[in-house]
Amino acid sequence: MAALPTGRAHVDSLGRALPAFAEQVDRLEAWGRQLATTLDRGGRLLAAGNGGSAAQAQHLTAELVGRYRDERRPLSALALHAETSSVTAISNDYGPEEVFRRQVLAHGRPGDVLLLLSTSGSSTNVLAAAEAAARTDLTVWALTGPAPNPLAGAAHDAVAVEADHAATVQELHLVAIHLLCAAIDVALGASQPLEVSTP
Repeated sequence: MAALPTGRAHVDSLGRALPAFAEQVDRLEAWGRQLATTLDRGGRLLAAGNGGSAAQAQHLTAELVGRYRDERRPLSALALHAETSSVTAISNDYGPEEVFRRQVLAHGRPGDVLLLLSTSGSSTNVLAAAEAAARTDLTVWALTGPAPNPLAGAAHDAVAVEADHAATVQELHLVAIHLLCAAIDVALGASQPLEVSTP
């Protein structure tokens, strides 16, 4: 059985992963600006994941439909796993690997963005959604664990978190979500960027 980091070891694991993750800030802010343009012109964000990644996808969509920090108009964002009747019906009739793919085909429009979260990068239902989105002219972004992995390869762009444990990957995915939200709000003029002081 593999050792699980607890206490200070957990914090140390996060600290080791953070410097490499910091190199992704510019990419995430570029995603935020692109997504702001998409949403501002009436496009939509679709987001999905499994387990803890599903909770984080829903966190993102809630911040966009509600607000992240400052007041702005609601933005169109759907967490595909959150519509329980569709999820259970699709799983029952077509199998679990179809759960997100069919919703992408139903809700996605050319020019929309699909953001997929997976710590492993190998979940079959998430991969099926990425393939369907790419075929229907959606932009596909992925937040994953260590690369290379199938989802990072299937997406148009990906942020892969290099960490030893899924919990650390999920913690940095949450940071990525907050960076996206902040970049969107700045791009839409709802917030002002915070100036970083340098020593």
